[in-house]
Amino acid sequence: EAALPRRYVLCEVVSEDPRCRQCIEDRAVGLAVRDAIGRVHGDYGLACCSISFTVKYLNAYTGTVLLRCRKDSYRLLCSALPFVRQLESRNQRYPCFLSTLHVGGTIRTCQKFLIQYNRRQLLTLLQNCTNKEERRCIQKSLLSCSLTEEQAQSGDEEDDDGIE
Repeated sequence: EAALPRRYVLCEVVSEDPRCRQCIEDRAVGLAVRDAIGRVHGDYGLACCSISFTVKYLNAYTGTVLLRCRKDSYRLLCSALPFVRQLESRNQRYPCFLSTLHVGGTIRTCQKFLIQYNRRQLLTLLQNCTNKEERRCIQKSLLSCSLTEEQAQSGDEEDDDGIE
């Protein structure tokens, strides 16, 4: 399975309820996405997407989610994401939706995109600062936005055929 081409879908959990992000779990996101795929594409679509589907990364603090699927089924996955309406965790339901930010061939391309995306968000915050302390904190955050080089590449980085 390692040689199969994959796609990584970078999403953001958007919710008006601030408690939603703190309660996000990999399992809850995976179930919500699978449920949406099943509702939109039926059993066939769910079977196609489930073969290599996994939640690779989840940051509950920022609401960032990285999903992995096979290259030949990423369109099915992406078309079902707008139908995720809620996440369920600890018997609580949190209304939210998943906003697709980027689709990449490797985790690394998604990381690079996320750094640029976060920089743009910070610059917007910087323009709307109300005091010097706020401005100083955001400038410090901007300077810390970088991707550290790793000595060993993981196996997830093999397939990159230019989808940016």
